[in-house]
Amino acid sequence: MNPILHKKFILVLVSLLCFATNGYSQKIGLKTNALYWATTTPNIGAEMAIGRKWTVDLSGGYNPWELGNNKKIKHWVAQSELRYWLCDVFEGHFFGVHAQGGEFNIGGVNLPNFIFGSDSENYRRQGYFVGAGISYGYQWILSPRWSMEANIGFGYNYMEYDKFEPCDCGDHLGSKSSNYFGPTKVGLSFIYLIK
Repeated sequence: MNPILHKKFILVLVSLLCFATNGYSQKIGLKTNALYWATTTPNIGAEMAIGRKWTVDLSGGYNPWELGNNKKIKHWVAQSELRYWLCDVFEGHFFGVHAQGGEFNIGGVNLPNFIFGSDSENYRRQGYFVGAGISYGYQWILSPRWSMEANIGFGYNYMEYDKFEPCDCGDHLGSKSSNYFGPTKVGLSFIYLIK
């Protein structure tokens, strides 16, 4: 990833975290996205209330695994989101604005055509992405400490990557940048409220 772009992205995430901790912080939730685990990607997130109807959500995931036969979906991703709740925080409907970024090394996996095209399983792509979008979600209270959340987001991602033959030592076939519009997040998360 471009070092300057990487530093700017980290600065934005840290700024949002500082804003959240300086605000109204009556509730904090720790969470993990079960759908992300289904892709063998460990992930964790934290969400903090910054007002009666506002929260800031910070999350990340990291997938270092080789799947065998030159198949891999290695990546890391970090995401921040500002959420507005229609009722109270951590309950019911919410709308959000999110920013995200990360790096990837994906090969031999058949992905939807709108990501890399119809030949995604025939090549390996290694690069980075940054983007933003809007989201909608709903959170159900399961007990005084536990909740479940479903959300979906749509937006834009800018990607730069190198294309290679499928294996790690494969020939470099060129570099490309692309603009992606479509789903940028989807989640079914379990939340534990710690405050």
